[in-house]
Amino acid sequence: MLKTLVALAALIAAAFHPLARARDSQLPPAVLRVMNKVGIPAKNLSIYVRDAGTNAVVLEVNANQPRSPASVIKVLTTYVALDSLGPGYTWKTRAYIDGRMSNGVLDGDLFVVGGGDPYLTAEHWWRFVQNLREQGLAKITGDFVIDNNYFAPAEGNRADFDDQPFRSYNVLPDALMVNFQTSRFTIIANDQRARPLILVNPLPTNLTIQNQVRLIGGKCYTSGVTFDTPDPIDNPNMIVVGGVLPATCGSYSIGRAIMTAPDYAYGTFHTLWTQSGGVIDGALRTKTLPAEAKLFHEHDSAPLAEVIRLVNKYSNNVMARHLMLTLGVEKYGPPATVESGRNAVRLWLAEHGITMPGLVLDNGSGLSRAERVTARGLGEMLDLAWHSPFMPEFAASLPLSATDGTLRNRFKSPGMQGRIRLKTGHLDNVSALAGFVNAASGKTYVVVIMVNHPGAQGGSGEAVHAELIRWVFGQ
Repeated sequence: MLKTLVALAALIAAAFHPLARARDSQLPPAVLRVMNKVGIPAKNLSIYVRDAGTNAVVLEVNANQPRSPASVIKVLTTYVALDSLGPGYTWKTRAYIDGRMSNGVLDGDLFVVGGGDPYLTAEHWWRFVQNLREQGLAKITGDFVIDNNYFAPAEGNRADFDDQPFRSYNVLPDALMVNFQTSRFTIIANDQRARPLILVNPLPTNLTIQNQVRLIGGKCYTSGVTFDTPDPIDNPNMIVVGGVLPATCGSYSIGRAIMTAPDYAYGTFHTLWTQSGGVIDGALRTKTLPAEAKLFHEHDSAPLAEVIRLVNKYSNNVMARHLMLTLGVEKYGPPATVESGRNAVRLWLAEHGITMPGLVLDNGSGLSRAERVTARGLGEMLDLAWHSPFMPEFAASLPLSATDGTLRNRFKSPGMQGRIRLKTGHLDNVSALAGFVNAASGKTYVVVIMVNHPGAQGGSGEAVHAELIRWVFGQ
């Protein structure tokens, strides 16, 4: 009798415990109030909250409903890469000589073979050039030849997603992607000139700029500046900078993705090569590396642990896409394809017992209107990551509340700063978060919330996020 009473008391206590109520898919009242205020019904969101210490699920709402995750999908891509490849994994960019070299003169071609480095920035590209010079190469009588066959050619073009081909987030993967194919255009108004001065950094030698910007009066605004490639097929290296810019703006800078990947790689190489005192007589070609070519220099990328930090902190799309392609090429061999990358992720999920009904993988970056995942599936993956030997590297890659990345201006309430690590995601009608919350109690919770609702990206989704995270933090 006593045991029965004790058990009954335990059940009653559990029923009134806030976490137990959450298990019954009852939204916390504060979260529900915000949802009602902003007009988001429960059917349009999914939530999964799990105690990382006990593995108890403390809240789940529509957790098995496939949702568009936007950039939150990057937590899956980056962790699968980290677990599969290891934090010290690097990509190789190699230079080969095809010809005879004597007294610093290569009588032949210089081949550069791309290895899919997702972070071959202008600084790293400069170091690549300097290393060639420091190894004694001074003159190339032949061509600069690119072999980018490690990745299959990307399908589509940069305008496909939102008709914004000059935005860096739309850059397509390439085995030799230099500086995200992005240069900074600085437009300097000068009252003594009919048109402003345009500076480009880095400046590809083969880039032609037509300056058609008109200076006007009035208050400063920069939305009037336009970029165009009038002949993208026959002359992709000519950029027309047009529109209007008020002279009161003085100097205005903006990054823009330009040219094709091979043209950009060659143009920036040529600029850096000649600046370093090198000479090249030939032009650009793309061709498969011949068997007789000899390895001359090998450049290592930043390690994977550093790369995933850049992907997640700043939500870099093309770097995430390179990660998925790398998973495919490492598992199934070159050339890397989007489908081989998807298969590698699906296989990893199956091997780790994570099921996601209705899973649709696209490119691994979240820049997709087709991608679908479940909150439970992402939550289980995050819980696995939390208990992994690579947890420190993965957790450190996520934006930190009120500190850095895409969370630098969020969750500033007392006590929250630096205790919340969440990847953010936004697309039209999508707002999402996924990661870890170190609650006031000292417990750590896995949290996934995805809102798929008209206008969710405009602030209403974040209002619901904020109340949910406040609730979790208080546990």
